[in-house]
Amino acid sequence: MSKTISSKSTVGNSFYDLDDRFSLLHTQLKSEISSLFNADPVSWWQQFLLDNDYGIRQKSLFGKIRVLDLFSSVGGLSLGASVAAELLGKAVRFEGAADTDSDALLVHNHNFGTQHLINESVRDIVDFRVTTDTQDGRAHFRYAAMCGEGEKLGPVDLLIGGPPCQGHSTLNNQTRSDDPKNLLMLTMPAIAVAMGIPAIVIENVPNVINDSKNVVKTTRELFETNGYTVSQGVLSASQLGWPQTRKRFFMIARLDGVSIDFVKLTQTFQMPAQPLSWAIGDLVESFGCNGSKDLFNTVPQMSADNQRRLKWLFDNNEYDLPNHERPKCHQNGHTYPATYGRMYWDKPAPTITTGFLTPGRGRFIHPIQPRVLTPHEAARVQGFPDWFDFYAQRDKPPSRSNLTKWIGDAVPSVLGATAVAAALSLGQENLGN
Repeated sequence: MSKTISSKSTVGNSFYDLDDRFSLLHTQLKSEISSLFNADPVSWWQQFLLDNDYGIRQKSLFGKIRVLDLFSSVGGLSLGASVAAELLGKAVRFEGAADTDSDALLVHNHNFGTQHLINESVRDIVDFRVTTDTQDGRAHFRYAAMCGEGEKLGPVDLLIGGPPCQGHSTLNNQTRSDDPKNLLMLTMPAIAVAMGIPAIVIENVPNVINDSKNVVKTTRELFETNGYTVSQGVLSASQLGWPQTRKRFFMIARLDGVSIDFVKLTQTFQMPAQPLSWAIGDLVESFGCNGSKDLFNTVPQMSADNQRRLKWLFDNNEYDLPNHERPKCHQNGHTYPATYGRMYWDKPAPTITTGFLTPGRGRFIHPIQPRVLTPHEAARVQGFPDWFDFYAQRDKPPSRSNLTKWIGDAVPSVLGATAVAAALSLGQENLGN
């Protein structure tokens, strides 16, 4: 039998006025940041990145928010959720994480103490059927129920997840918007309805709204026809003060009837974009200091051709490689001018992808040293602090391909923290109590 949630709860018998709600949230966050570091948010985030011993302070004054992370990888979105909960004066307990990458799940557990690791497709932990054969023509669940490993999960307050998005990426010329994996997004409302989860955050690439199967529209309808209020929009990391221009689509669903205005949300957290040097300036001297076996702080040996290209950029103090220095296949025209590009020390980084160790896959050449970014530097730009440990198994360190995938596919923690704060803030006081 499906579990259908059809009523909206209220807070104090009335919904919060949106402007008052965000004003209160902004004041609350500023106060919390001030009490922790006696500093502004920019300094707070830099301290968060650089302090090896900081970690997430697990507050218990207001109880713990129970979180389930789907398509979790190592936990980039979980990291943002932890920050959001902390800033709102709460702690988090990760009830579960699901991913097909078993090594990534071990890293998630290593950093967050995750209760249940589900190493299988999310599609295997929930049974559901969708229909549009209804009076209103909108998507409904005929049924939605947990199954398999999903039945072992305890109660959950917050569901987060970033369903596979490669089919939506504008960098992917092969599958574009027809990838059947895109339908995995529908597991998010299915699990929310089956478990009665009151707050949900879904993240993806901005282009997901162009999916040929209208997966965003269907996902939204499945939430709304089960009593959720749904808000969606795009958040830009650089507008939130981060040293990266990455943008992500977010969908927030709440059972308490509160709608999120993404323009006001950005205004609440807005800060001047920081330069790349803000995040990685202190790492220049640590490059290669532990020898070639330290994959986190070194880069692969480049080909003679790529070494020549980097030398040309630095000898001529240029940031874009001219066509005559590019591979022959690029010399008659190309659509990716940023490839073989040098990053700017005094500007935000471009979007970090899984290709950051390869100069031909984006603008990933270090601004002041003739090399690409190290995994450590890329992790910083993605919002992974130094205390986050990618080495969950000391006898089996991660490979370079592991690190590039885990780091390049992650959502910057500032984006996750902003979206989750909106999902959990005023109006959700009872979560975790």
